[in-house]
Amino acid sequence: MRLDDARARIRERSDLNAFISVSDERGDGTVVAVKDLIDVKGMVTTAGGVILPAEPATDDAPVITRIRHAGCVVVGKANLHEFAYGVTSVNPHYGPVRNPYDSSRVAGGSSGGSAVAVAAGMCDWAVGSDTGGSIRIPASFCGVAGFKPEFGSIEIAGVIPLAHSLDTLGPLAPDIASAARAYFMMTGEAISLDGLARPRLAVPGGWVFGLDDETARAWEGASAGVPEVDFVDREQLFEVGLTILLVEAFEYHRRWVAESPEKYGADVLALLKRGETVPAGEYRDALLELPKLQAAARAAMQDVDALLLPASAIVAPLVEDTEHAREPITRFTRPFNTTHQPVAVVPAPVAGLPVGIQVVGQTNAETLRVARWLEQEWRKSAA
Repeated sequence: MRLDDARARIRERSDLNAFISVSDERGDGTVVAVKDLIDVKGMVTTAGGVILPAEPATDDAPVITRIRHAGCVVVGKANLHEFAYGVTSVNPHYGPVRNPYDSSRVAGGSSGGSAVAVAAGMCDWAVGSDTGGSIRIPASFCGVAGFKPEFGSIEIAGVIPLAHSLDTLGPLAPDIASAARAYFMMTGEAISLDGLARPRLAVPGGWVFGLDDETARAWEGASAGVPEVDFVDREQLFEVGLTILLVEAFEYHRRWVAESPEKYGADVLALLKRGETVPAGEYRDALLELPKLQAAARAAMQDVDALLLPASAIVAPLVEDTEHAREPITRFTRPFNTTHQPVAVVPAPVAGLPVGIQVVGQTNAETLRVARWLEQEWRKSAA
């Protein structure tokens, strides 16, 4: 893709609100959209809010330096849920990111603009971040591939944090092969997708419930014949991760919440204030639980290559109907920020609104290989 073509596409679909700003870069290369909480030299980093100084970044974040060395050019800064603290990308300052399959619906969050940029042909691939599902949810809602690498795989300097114990960067791309190439550009870690063999798959026993009709139909097809396996308790993983998120997000925003609460959207401000009320001992206990839960997750996967789960319990809701959507949207994603495991999302072979399926692995390479195998198998069955 050429930069000029990408910019033309951004203008054509400005109704989707996928971008906060468009770059004036020139040159040839792989065209990348960057979530607007990552510093790009010469561009303002808003994090989807209006609190940060409106001054261009003086340096690229390390991940941007890496992708430039790999031959990438940045087309612009993608819209997101304010300060990455939400799952819809309904942004009160820059407009709601709208789903390219149905513009009355959300794109998912918080990396909604990144997913839409890929799905609508505005870039070759995009950079997102994931603290509780923020790559995987919009990938699922927008019908693209997403990859949350193992925690710590990609340096997060030059990135506005949400929760430093959970934050992860990763790519969104048209398919898993493209996501693997993007991951290589972000890290220098080459992952071969050759010689794929049928993996040992399993579903965490007792985890999947409360799916809407569209997701249930997709999940029935995706999980057919896949056995269940005992895994770590979902609610425990969810609550430990949520506790850490609430406290660490509030600590970063503490001063602004006190001095400028009116500059936040109502939903984000409510979450930040909720973080203020979490007892210090509860946060310490959650941090102590992290390594234990991570070890238990590794032990539970000794006999399987990857777990399969829906990315969300529901398809993309309407922009005006998101008040109670947070829990079903994050039900199956947040636990794997707690375990720090790599997770890829593969679009299920469905008609209508997209549904993404999570592939939860143990290493970055094996996760992408299993996801690619699954993607190829579904393409064969759909042919």
